[in-house]
Amino acid sequence: MANASTMKPFAPGDIFAGATLLNRPEDDHSGDGRIIQYDSDLREKGVLWTEGTTHLIGGLSFAPDGTLWAFDSNSFTVLRISPEGKQLPAIKFADRAFSNINFANDGTIYLGEHLVGNTIRTRPGTTLGTTLPKVPGTDVFGYGHLYHFTQDGKLLKEYATPVHGGMPGFLGLTGAALQDDGKSILYLSELSDSIRCWDLVNDKALPNFVTYAPDSGNMVISVMYTRDRKLLHVRANFKAGFFLEQLDESGKVLREYLLPGPGWAALGQSTEADMVLIGNFFTGAVAKFSLASGEIIAKADTGVQRSLAGVAQYPG
Repeated sequence: MANASTMKPFAPGDIFAGATLLNRPEDDHSGDGRIIQYDSDLREKGVLWTEGTTHLIGGLSFAPDGTLWAFDSNSFTVLRISPEGKQLPAIKFADRAFSNINFANDGTIYLGEHLVGNTIRTRPGTTLGTTLPKVPGTDVFGYGHLYHFTQDGKLLKEYATPVHGGMPGFLGLTGAALQDDGKSILYLSELSDSIRCWDLVNDKALPNFVTYAPDSGNMVISVMYTRDRKLLHVRANFKAGFFLEQLDESGKVLREYLLPGPGWAALGQSTEADMVLIGNFFTGAVAKFSLASGEIIAKADTGVQRSLAGVAQYPG
């Protein structure tokens, strides 16, 4: 029997989590695509089983018109969910592994390409557990570039953003945050040593926003502006822990919070003041985190480990 979607029309404050049901043993990133809907206190309300996807659903973000955007980078799929809780007809942006979006003030969008190169580095004795797609007609997973589109799929510009590859070697532009003036964008490769910056007007790299020394053990995970324009960053250090940091516009740490355990990778804008949504890839937990108290004030379990790849809250 096919999965039955029960997602309700969006209500202000509803929280959404991309948590694919990993039920294909031959590929540990693959399964039935799923977006879970919660109320503002993280009580489950419904679920959307996505069509046309094969792997992890992530990068959730709300457009100014209330449409929920999300991505399956493995199947080159860009998802759009209407405020009525219905999946909209697919738009083919490109055969690229997009995983994140930023909305410009003029209504255009910037999509980040999740994959780069053709190298996979794993720990000795382990395998990746999934098959990465390649750009058609090439031998590469992707280029790690930033792409500027209209919302109906017209390509305006491709930016040749250099990326690190992260610890496994294939992670491209996995996260980005458009700066206030719309003229530059912060971006990173998850599990790498830096937050980088790209000049969108002059199409060139700017000095790194944050750089960690090779022997520091620090790695960047994600970056995001809150609705009131606080710049947040998740930093991982596998000896010291996972940290949520508030940065100023020079990259200096203004405030630091030690998160409860490893795996906190997803950030999502909250509609509540001094609040942020966080998601744990390892455990499947999604939580509301208070920037005022430094505490988790509500939490839910998506019921699947190594799947949670995006969280977002509907502003109404």
